[in-house]
Amino acid sequence: MCSVDDDAKPRPQATQLEVARLAGVSQRTVSNVVSGRGQVSAELASRVREAIETLGYVPSHAARSLRSGRSGVLQLIVPELDVPYFAELGREMIKRASERGFSVMVQQTLGSDQREYEALNGPVGSFAEGTVLSAVGSAPAVWPSRQTRAPLVLIGETRRTGVLDHIGIDDSAASKAATQHLIAVGARRVGFIGAHTDGDLPMAQMRTAGFAAALREAGLSLDPQLVAATNAYHRKDGEEAMSRLLALERPPDAVFCATDLLALGALRSAHELGISVPDDLVVMGFDGLEEGQYSVPTLSTVAPDKAALAEMCIERLLTRVEAHRLGSHEPAPEDLTVPFSLVARESTRRIQQSA
Repeated sequence: MCSVDDDAKPRPQATQLEVARLAGVSQRTVSNVVSGRGQVSAELASRVREAIETLGYVPSHAARSLRSGRSGVLQLIVPELDVPYFAELGREMIKRASERGFSVMVQQTLGSDQREYEALNGPVGSFAEGTVLSAVGSAPAVWPSRQTRAPLVLIGETRRTGVLDHIGIDDSAASKAATQHLIAVGARRVGFIGAHTDGDLPMAQMRTAGFAAALREAGLSLDPQLVAATNAYHRKDGEEAMSRLLALERPPDAVFCATDLLALGALRSAHELGISVPDDLVVMGFDGLEEGQYSVPTLSTVAPDKAALAEMCIERLLTRVEAHRLGSHEPAPEDLTVPFSLVARESTRRIQQSA
């Protein structure tokens, strides 16, 4: 039978009172040394630090937060953590927040109104000094029900509220530019993958509108058969939609996908059906994922400036956090636009055909 050495058993964590007794000072003096506030002589501060080291005292972040009203924590709420776009954006957000002395806690909602509500009003939402929310079209229904008045900034393609800051890309303009690129390399029957099945997703609406506008301006007709709706925006959805398009009697010679994940699935479908990209078909994605640099062929894409989005978002949020903390006047809500770039890679690299 295995026995446990008493020295190996976990010891109770030292308290601030124990530190004060060992150092021969008051608890307030220990608190002032730990927080860096108040006037403490060098001699007393030295005694407190020695006692802290001797006892292995770890200050309670939660307790300090309750006393000061500051947690140093921001919350980022996104639909899906396993979607690379949100992983890449989260990395940028964490970097920018860290540079300003803040930590970021990330939650996912899976696109559910109820999960968004729970994230905004749950323990993390109550603890965080501010929240960045990437809602799936439902923010106007969710944000008024918040139980905390901590600042909230919306990102992504949700509907604008006119009441909260919103930061995102111009989806219509970006999708129009992507479609124009396909036309410029010679495409004449351009398909679209990513129209939403219920027609009520702002991102899908705006990207479909930009696609249609580019066709109109080029004098090309929009064949409804070439617009493929999807239930979701993962690789499998793109693969299935591309298979349907390529099975048509008159298949497309180009496809613009509403996300890079859809485009990666579409590339796989074309490969399995023996369709050469870009010789027989050109494919364009949207999101600027790192993964697209390593597909075969490499994926052309619309790349939102995720670093700029993170910088604008954290800066705007912390401006409101500080105003909220001081009780001062907050700036009026704004709808801010992040730049994008068109990245042409192998999936659209072919000799331009004549009209």
